[in-house]
Amino acid sequence: MQAIVISPDPDERDLLVYTLRKAGLAVAASAEYRRVLSNWTDHAADVMLVALAADADPVQVIGEVRAITQVPLVLMAEPMSEADTCKVLNMGADVVINRPASPLVVAAQCSVILRRSNAVPGFVLPSLDLGLISLDPSSRQVEVQGKPSQRLTQLEFRLLYVLMTNRGQVLPSEVIVERVWGYSGEGNRDLVRGLVSRLRHKIEPDPEKPIFLETLSGVGYRFNSDDT
Repeated sequence: MQAIVISPDPDERDLLVYTLRKAGLAVAASAEYRRVLSNWTDHAADVMLVALAADADPVQVIGEVRAITQVPLVLMAEPMSEADTCKVLNMGADVVINRPASPLVVAAQCSVILRRSNAVPGFVLPSLDLGLISLDPSSRQVEVQGKPSQRLTQLEFRLLYVLMTNRGQVLPSEVIVERVWGYSGEGNRDLVRGLVSRLRHKIEPDPEKPIFLETLSGVGYRFNSDDT
């Protein structure tokens, strides 16, 4: 399961990331929710935890989030009145947690909301069919002509989807890191190289002579298909 933690306070952000990772979630983080929303299609998550700044308007934040996605939303804020709490819940927050918050409670709330939502994503990506190869985002299944259907890991899926939707274009490794690993800071060139290698073994007729995933040494990677 993938969570995104958003907090302008770096110490609070680090604590929340640590807490959710200890609870078994993959976690990305950002200081600014608008940046996350602007790249939501490429970097979607299963649950969003927004820790509001003291002067932030929760109604505005929730409205902007719900304009983009219906992903389960956990809101952390300074203590609110009963009326304000009801207001933000009616606006679209799924859970409201008042500061100071116990890390155990935060982790439990996120885990419960994921179980209840059954991890239904808050977005829908279109399937891709490029003739010899097709990709179904709903199941992360890739089908290559002449090969059995394969289920991809989350990272493999993100890499392939990014490359397929930008087919024919060379994507630098730095761009791939940002789009596949998002805001976590966990990706690098070596991880991209290893991920490409694993993906080639799943989709290429001959991984040693790839026809789909082309490496341009020192530049990046390009997806080739019969319609480019």
